[in-house]
Amino acid sequence: MKAILVAGGHGSRLYPFTRYTHKTLLPLHRRPVIDYALATIRRAGITDITIIGNQFIGQIAQHVGTGLPGENIHYVIEEEPKGVHHALNLARPHVEGSRILVYFSDNITTIEFTEAVSEFRASEAPPGCRLVGRNVEDPERFGVAVFDDNGDLTDIVEKPKDPPSAFAIGGIYLFDETFWSRLDAAVGNNDGGGSITDVNRTYVAEGGAKIIDWPDSLWIDCGTPDALLEAAKYAESGRLSPLPCNLREGDYLPES
Repeated sequence: MKAILVAGGHGSRLYPFTRYTHKTLLPLHRRPVIDYALATIRRAGITDITIIGNQFIGQIAQHVGTGLPGENIHYVIEEEPKGVHHALNLARPHVEGSRILVYFSDNITTIEFTEAVSEFRASEAPPGCRLVGRNVEDPERFGVAVFDDNGDLTDIVEKPKDPPSAFAIGGIYLFDETFWSRLDAAVGNNDGGGSITDVNRTYVAEGGAKIIDWPDSLWIDCGTPDALLEAAKYAESGRLSPLPCNLREGDYLPES
């Protein structure tokens, strides 16, 4: 199992701050956003992590460094945002052939992936994909799950005008080793476009997609100032944890 932390884009919703630094380096209480994302990956037991960043990748590297003991951290730069396929392809040489956790860095959550990652590691056959999400007030902005009368996932609709449910599929995914061929096919079928939703739908159609059910979970998109403030309050209360992270001399030590 390996992980891709996607931290590209311009972060325009957080201007003017992101004109000078990366959005994942903005603070949630006493630690930067990226520490909470990396902590989720680390608590799942993944030690090989590729970070995709924009022109501020050097600032990210200065903070994260070589990672924690036993980790392999790779950095790749996205010089210009050209879509999900382009960004993920930058990380592809580091992860192709492995089962992967793809984590879009705006997402901060209390969901734990330890059990799902262990399941992926143990499966002899390709285990498909695992999806997470939450009920939202504006599902038309997301990929939205379609459920049958038994509550089983039957499809995903991207940014529907008339949402079939309020359950938005979030920006953290587990994929098996067939992911890259599916992504390439999705791009080919969409004249160079294609999205993660297009890939997820292929898994759903084959019965290979499952939703990780985590009751009472917290999930915040930290891409706006208001969301950063909300998340910071949860971080201050201890509900969001940045541990484990690379603490240096003089750093604030969060309670474990």
